[in-house]
Parts: sequence; structure tokens; C-alpha cells
Amino acid sequence: MVAAGAGARERAPAPDPRPNILLVLTDDQTLDTLPTVPAAMPWLQSQIEDPNGHWVWFPNAVASTPLCCPSRATILTGQYDTRTHVRDNFSGPLLDDTNTLPVWLHQAGYTTALVGKYLNNYPWGRAPFVPPGWDRWFAKENPNESTSYYNYDVVDRGYVRHYGATPSAYATDVLGGAANAFLEGAPNDRPWFLYFAPNAPHTPWIPAERYRGASAGASPPMPSLAQVNDVRGKPRYVTSLPPVTAAELEAFRRDDLLERAMLRSVDDAIHSMVDTISVRGELDRTVIVFLTDNGYEFGLHRLAGKRYPYEPSIGLPFAIRAPWSIARTDPTLVSNVDLASTISDLAQVRPALPQDGISLAPALDGRAVATRAGVWLDWGGDANVPAWSGVRTARYTYVRNADGTEELYRNADDPLQLRNLASDPRERDLVDLLERLTDSLAAPEGGG
Repeated sequence: MVAAGAGARERAPAPDPRPNILLVLTDDQTLDTLPTVPAAMPWLQSQIEDPNGHWVWFPNAVASTPLCCPSRATILTGQYDTRTHVRDNFSGPLLDDTNTLPVWLHQAGYTTALVGKYLNNYPWGRAPFVPPGWDRWFAKENPNESTSYYNYDVVDRGYVRHYGATPSAYATDVLGGAANAFLEGAPNDRPWFLYFAPNAPHTPWIPAERYRGASAGASPPMPSLAQVNDVRGKPRYVTSLPPVTAAELEAFRRDDLLERAMLRSVDDAIHSMVDTISVRGELDRTVIVFLTDNGYEFGLHRLAGKRYPYEPSIGLPFAIRAPWSIARTDPTLVSNVDLASTISDLAQVRPALPQDGISLAPALDGRAVATRAGVWLDWGGDANVPAWSGVRTARYTYVRNADGTEELYRNADDPLQLRNLASDPRERDLVDLLERLTDSLAAPEGGG
């Protein structure tokens, strides 16, 4: 009996050494909400700031194309929007969903799940479907903003489920519950990948009932009226906008407070998921990645929303927790284009697409990541915001606009990007250098 038992133990497969991976992607979260005082996400902020919490905070993170659908396609592939073909919020169907991060992970033995927002306007008029690579699929439809948080449909394993207007149907809570259900039932004999993508805090500004007054008394860091209306050196699509009024700036402040109240529900969901992972005994082998798809402008440069090359639009709150990491702040320039390479590296998977990003896995060990000159920035243009392209380096933002206007900002000295240095003769060599860098980083449209 003893010999038989010993033989059985010898034949047992070794535990899979690869980590579980939880990717949390919020929607349009502004950079000033994490960290902040008072905390908009109290639990997550406490974890990131805990010197024993294993979180690495990346304060120098940007979105290569600051718009929901292009950013999400980039996250799923590790490629810039000109390669994914997803250049606006209506071109999601152009993504080759047979060759994406979840496909690579699934083929490598990961159990994969998406809970939340996939690509804008999914399923694009088709019958509900589950894209390749996903074992669990709970995708929220977003046909218009009126269905963002109540009275919406979810594609659950290919079938449509409707949620109404009761408090319990609040979308962030429903999605958090579905994510927890996946974690509770996930196989424990192989690693899992959960992509949790609530549509909060995207407009409309509707917090959960329990958090309606959560931001009362808070004072978000808003630029002055003079600062938001300072558009010297900006391209024509900016300078032609009417000045922001005092009443409009106050409305932006109220919207900012509502955004923070909405994030409380996201914070609850993350806290609950981490508790579930801990109860399963898996926190010491789970990597957690947190970021947003793009930022949001609350009036600076007379702008509202995203698609702009300025820090409120491209800047991302971005942090990664690995059980082996020493908590710290890493000033490395990072981007949403780095996610596919990073997660593939952690999962010991080779991406099946050429990567425009780099792996951040070395940074989780305290090592330097691959050297990069900058992150390419671009927007293909539409009727309201003409095309622009440029580069974000560790120190500078360079932009060239469709009307010929060039912009250069030294970000540490000018965090609001009010002083365009491109026309300064003393900066001509730097402008030329960054223009060449922009060209060298640009991914050819339609490239593989």
C-alpha cells in the first residue's frame, strides 16, 4: 500500500508554474482619479500605496490612440491601430479576431474569460456570437449611451440576457458578479485569464445608488478658467472653439465628481475579485493588471472627451501587481500597446503577431525593460478632430497636425501643455529629431 501510494504521487503532474492573470480595463478613466485625495477608488489606492502590496505603479503611461475601440484592439493584439485596422469606434469588425491574445492563451492551455465591454458596437448587427479564444463570454452590448448602466443586454455564452432598471441591475455590479462567478468556478488545474472590462466610468455620469453622494465635499484638481482657455500655439480645430464659460467649467467639475462616484463600484468589484482569488488560495500565483483604455478631457484646451494628443486624453492610470514584485513606482514610459507582449511573456506564450509594444515583465522583477525611444501616437481623423500623429517620449510630446501645426511640449516643466515650443528656433533640432522619430515608429497602414 505504501509503495503504491508513493508511485501515485510520483506520477502526479507538476503544478502549472504559469500565473493566473486578471486584466482590469476601465473606460475613459481620467488620470487624476488614481491616486487622489480623497480616494476615488479607496481599496485599490490603498493596495497600490501599501509598501508591502506588491504593486508596481507606472505614472508615465499613455494610450497610443486615445479612443475606446482602437485602444482595445491594440490591447488585444499588441499592435498600433494602423495594423489592427481598428481606427475609430465603428471599425471593430475589421479586427482579425482569430489572432489575438485570448487565442494565444487559450491554445497554450489557459482558461479564458471576458466579462464586460469587448469592442464598441459589438455584435455589429450580427447574431450574438463568441469570438475565438474565449471559454467564458459575458459581453455587454452598448448600442447607445442610454443603455450604459440600466436597461441593457448581455451576450452570455452566445445568448442574450436583458437587465432592467432596478438598482440590482446596475451594470458595474452585474459585471462584477459575473466575474466573481467565473473565478469561483475556474479550474484549479490550469491557469486562467480573466479580462474584466466594465464600461464605467464612461458617460453618462450615473453612479450606483449607494454612491450617489460619495464625492460630496471633494474638490477635484481643475485648471483655472484662464488656463482652460489658453489655446495659444494649438491647431485650428482647437483655436476655433468658443471659450469655456465659468458655468461650463463648473459643469465639468460636477462631471468629474460623478466620475469618481462611479469608480467606487469598480473598486468594489476589484476588491471582491481579489478576495475570491485569495479564498481560492491563488493570490500568490496571480498577476493583476489595472489600466484604462484612454483618458478624458474635462475642459482643458477648451476640449471635452478624447481623441486628442494631450495628457488628459492619452494619460492612463496603470499598475501591475505580481506576487514577486517589490512595491514601487516605475517611471518607465509604458503604453497600452505593451499589454499583449507583457501578458504573453508572463504566460510563456509567443505572440503570433509582430509586436509594436514591449514586455513589461522585467519591470516586475525590478529589472530594466527593453529600451524604447518613444511611443507612437496617432489619430486617423474624423469630422470634428482632424488627423494628427506624433510621439511621446519620456520627456516630450511632439505632434504634427493635419493643418500643418507642429506642437512640442516639455511635460515635466509644462504639465498642462500650455507652452508650445515648436516655433522656438532654439528647439528646431529637437523638433526635427522627434519628427524623424515619429516617422520611424509609425506602423504602416494595413501592415502585418
